[in-house]
Amino acid sequence: MAKLTKNQKLAAEKIEAGKLYTVAEAAALVKEITTTKFDASVDVDVRLGVDPRKANQMVRGVVSLPHGTGKQVRVLALCTADQEAAAKEAGADYVGLDEYIEKIKGGWTDIDVIITQPQIMGKIGALGRVLGPRGLMPNPKSGTVTMDVAKAVKEVKQGKIDFKVDKFGIVHTSIGKVSFAPEAIAENAIEFVQTLIKLKPAVSKGTYIKSIYLSSTMSQGIKIDPKSIE
Repeated sequence: MAKLTKNQKLAAEKIEAGKLYTVAEAAALVKEITTTKFDASVDVDVRLGVDPRKANQMVRGVVSLPHGTGKQVRVLALCTADQEAAAKEAGADYVGLDEYIEKIKGGWTDIDVIITQPQIMGKIGALGRVLGPRGLMPNPKSGTVTMDVAKAVKEVKQGKIDFKVDKFGIVHTSIGKVSFAPEAIAENAIEFVQTLIKLKPAVSKGTYIKSIYLSSTMSQGIKIDPKSIE
């Protein structure tokens, strides 16, 4: 096991073993224990009482964080010519169609989100081998396949994210940056968890929100009392 650095030891001492923190306390504490020289991401990990192997217990959705993610999201809008101007005005970094499909076929993936229209999915389907492993394939459930490309671009730029429970029953996502005010971190975390609660599968029995941890890049996780969010 690797030895803890001086800063890591000091950070660990600030976290009380076995304590469940309120979301407000955790948001303030995560800023205290983060010692990275860069503006670290703030992440939330929520363990759900579901069996993701069963289709009727799959939890997937989108959420618009009130304070955004703090991350510069590079958006590619693959759309018809009549929507290009609106997509550019909404903030898309790249706008076009066939020329970008050819670039992707050649291995270009310097983007974070692709937004497109239903009628174009036939062309994009051939890019599955490139986009699928990178999580870039547009999907109607995440709002990235839509007739209103400009609206979708604007929402993504303002902090809309999509998420999905993994095979272990955990949902992990970034909800901001350490440079955010504690109140902004807390409000983003609350919005995310409350969205998860709304998506509770009808067949899910027992405790749905089993645990919530807040952490930053390379920091220790802080356990949050679910009751402080519910």
